[in-house]
Amino acid sequence: MKKFLNDPASFVGESVHAFGLAHSDIVEVNSEPLFVKRSDSPVSGRVAVISGGGSGHEPLHAGFVGAGMLDAAVPGPVFTSPSPDPIEAATRAVDSGAGVLHIVKNYTGDVLNFETAAELADDVEITTVVVQDDVAVQDSLYTAGRRGVAGTILVEKIAGASAARGDDLATVTALAQRASDNVRSMGLALDSPVSPTTGEHSFDLGDDEVEIGIGIHGEPGRRRIALATSDELTDQLVDPILEDIKLSSGDKVVLLVNGMGATPDSELYLIYGQARKRLEAAGAEVARSLVGSYVTSLDMAGASVTVLKLDDELLALFDAPVRTAAWTQA
Repeated sequence: MKKFLNDPASFVGESVHAFGLAHSDIVEVNSEPLFVKRSDSPVSGRVAVISGGGSGHEPLHAGFVGAGMLDAAVPGPVFTSPSPDPIEAATRAVDSGAGVLHIVKNYTGDVLNFETAAELADDVEITTVVVQDDVAVQDSLYTAGRRGVAGTILVEKIAGASAARGDDLATVTALAQRASDNVRSMGLALDSPVSPTTGEHSFDLGDDEVEIGIGIHGEPGRRRIALATSDELTDQLVDPILEDIKLSSGDKVVLLVNGMGATPDSELYLIYGQARKRLEAAGAEVARSLVGSYVTSLDMAGASVTVLKLDDELLALFDAPVRTAAWTQA
């Protein structure tokens, strides 16, 4: 598999530093240990919001560092959690005395390393919200409980907007938790990703096979099925979300259709059209929409559907201004 690559060992560092150069009006990169922070952080008297995890999911997380969203992001090696040291360093770098919220995807390594970092920074007031929005599996080789996937960016958006309006740490944490409790995701793969460090596919799929319920690291899903039409595949994603989230008539939702890295927007909009049709048939109102590649799995061909059930406050926070490399709205 052909890749733009220099030295596999320096792949993440080179990419992150170039990201910092490209978006120096928004972020700055700390080299040792490696993390990305807002260029104007810390902001005196304001709660800071941090996330992080393995690389390979870009623009998650560094692409969402900026005003109205994350104060810092900590990238690990490809598909591998960052160690506690850079998480602690990033936490201290953005703490203004008002406390720091850690938003953590529910993978064992991420959870343990963020917990350890919080213990190391025991003089900083830290709270944690663990995102576990993937309805595909309850437990896997990688998690205790559900995995954290594309819904993570919606939790980050809600938390960042709450912090930006001046809420205290308890309020920011409670709102992030409310968003996490009300978001569900389901994904599929048409083809597996290829790691830049190994040059190998993470799993094998036949030309006529689809993996339903994959994670963002290419973990196995619920089952393999034969390739079908876009609408039929979309139904395989929406059905388990509707079974789990229990929407009522008139509920407002955010619908996120997320590309896994190698799926063109034209195909994502096909998925969006059917997903929206299904949600509206269930009585929900699609109040806000996002379509694009926000939480990827390197160059995986595939997509996920995420639904966030809204109340008036969550909707207002979703609509609040944000300026990051990957998401900007006035």
